[in-house]
Amino acid sequence: MSNVTMSRRAFARIITFSLAIIITLSVFAIQYRGRAVKAERAVENNYMHAVEELSLGLDNIKNNLQKGMYTNSISMLSDLSEKLSSDAATAKSSLASLPVDELDLTDAYRFLSQVGNYSKSLADKCAKGATLTEEERSNIAKLYSYAKELSGNMWKIEQRIGSGEITLSDAAYASAKLDSAGKPATVTDGFTDFSVSDNSYPTLIYDGPYSDHIMEKDPLMLKNMKKIDLAEATRLAKKLTGGAEPDLLTEEEGRMPSYVFLDGTRTIAVTKSGGYYSYMLSSRDVRKQNITANEAMSRAREFLSDLDINNVADSYYEIRNGICVINFAAVQNGVTLYTDLIKVGVALDSGEVLSFDMRGYLTNHTIRDLPSPKISGEHAMTLVSGNLSPASYQLCVIPSSGQNEIFCYEVKCVGKDGENILVYLNAETGREEQILILKIGSGGVLTV
Repeated sequence: MSNVTMSRRAFARIITFSLAIIITLSVFAIQYRGRAVKAERAVENNYMHAVEELSLGLDNIKNNLQKGMYTNSISMLSDLSEKLSSDAATAKSSLASLPVDELDLTDAYRFLSQVGNYSKSLADKCAKGATLTEEERSNIAKLYSYAKELSGNMWKIEQRIGSGEITLSDAAYASAKLDSAGKPATVTDGFTDFSVSDNSYPTLIYDGPYSDHIMEKDPLMLKNMKKIDLAEATRLAKKLTGGAEPDLLTEEEGRMPSYVFLDGTRTIAVTKSGGYYSYMLSSRDVRKQNITANEAMSRAREFLSDLDINNVADSYYEIRNGICVINFAAVQNGVTLYTDLIKVGVALDSGEVLSFDMRGYLTNHTIRDLPSPKISGEHAMTLVSGNLSPASYQLCVIPSSGQNEIFCYEVKCVGKDGENILVYLNAETGREEQILILKIGSGGVLTV
């Protein structure tokens, strides 16, 4: 009887140990699978980051080459050459980190290696007193055409990745997706059309008025202003909630300390100094579009007028996810102050103002002692590149690359291919300070 009992106990131990081993192995398998999934995601994230950096670099190269076609100053050409060198290095590094070794991308690499060096050589030449020849300007135009097609091909690759046609989780193959021939779609497949069809680019013997750095200084409008308490801030916030009592969400500090309130889907910030509205944001979904961009602009102007902000002009706008975001700039005696910005977002389904951002305006707005321009607008129009046809001009203030401001003429021009180009010329010296490309389409009117 004792032996039988021992056998049962031994059998029970065996079953117990076996189950323990199975459970342990299952846990290890799950952990291993979890690590594998994490590793796969890490690889995919790294590749996706490289794709985004490559796409952004190529887009910047294209835009800066286009500006290079229309610059008429040594300093601007030098600035563009530095940007081209930086963007080309980023794009080259990103391309090198992608699993496309078996493709012949010699021309693409050669382009990225030479475009910055070529533009720098032209800038150095001009700095010594020489001017660009027609052949050199033609070379810049050819480089732009090459970059434009390269950037367009990269956009197609991004679309294929976004649709899931190409995945980036495996360095060699994305086995989850099959092409029409029943073969796994590889990362390399997406880049077979990356090279430009016409690779005969020349043999070689490039943020403006809306820069984020304008937010990096102490707000001028808040200096020496009286502090308000929570009760007063709540009263001000209620004007934007239709009288509903908002909840205090938090108190922001930093350069613009504010009370931040929450009312349903709406967040409202009121500055502690002076009691100015800082920003508002609503997260409600926008449905079918019922109003036009022009109607949205009218609604935005009415909203600002209700806040007693009237000396502003709408400039550029962008439509995204059913919301039209309009940029307004302050105006002083007919001079547009591109540093003093207000952004207003209007829902295209109802015309409701869903967002506004006053921080750029609060940071920079003040009454300026503007000088009289030393050159005329008509003369400024003669200073733009011969590749441009100037159409109109206006006086404006733009930020410099530091935290200063430049009094300029904004000269609106048309390029050789019908592009809309904005050239900013110093109103005192005639120096070319900035070039922007105006993009006009169904998604808005933007500058790059």
